[in-house]
Amino acid sequence: MTLKSAQAQVDQWITTVGVRYFNELTNLGILMEEVGELSRLMVRQFGEQSFKQKEAHLNNKEALSDELADVLWVLLCLANQTGVDLTLALQKNFAKKSSRDQDRHKNNPALSLDAKS
Repeated sequence: MTLKSAQAQVDQWITTVGVRYFNELTNLGILMEEVGELSRLMVRQFGEQSFKQKEAHLNNKEALSDELADVLWVLLCLANQTGVDLTLALQKNFAKKSSRDQDRHKNNPALSLDAKS
């Protein structure tokens, strides 16, 4: 699946099953909620917080992939609503980062293979 086809599939779903898009500000709020849910899960799976007893079932790759997909879904909605072609936007972003950060990360001692995490 490409970004373009993902945007088209989300649009198809929204306009048939979902009836219509929420407005952009509502979707921004939903995006923040989804990022929060992803963050909560990641700080428990990869960080120093532990899961509550009733959350133990969330400590798996499936839960993580579901939260990442939720974030992507709302991001695709926002792109559709605002007329952003994410394929083109990502291509431009790669070019920007490649130009701007060409040597930046190579010269960062914290990122060296010898650095301790």
